[in-house]
Amino acid sequence: MTISADTKKQIIAGAKRHPTDSGSPEIQISVLTAEIVELTAHMQRHPKDYHSRHGLLMKVNRRNKLATYMRRTDADKYTQLAAKLGLRK
Repeated sequence: MTISADTKKQIIAGAKRHPTDSGSPEIQISVLTAEIVELTAHMQRHPKDYHSRHGLLMKVNRRNKLATYMRRTDADKYTQLAAKLGLRK
């Protein structure tokens, strides 16, 4: 239920700040968003899978914390990223 390595590499390539960047908040939020989308589709097919639901909620909370950090430190980049990923707020 995780995203494939190729998909993750494409997401990282699209959100890099510089050529060696692999852990900036933009990348983390982008990867978490892709995982959340995949887990949401899984939960629609398997509504009683409570362990996956727990993992989904943890990913959503982690993304919210990173988004709050980004909004606080660099609001312009956060606004661009939210528009690109389709996030609310």
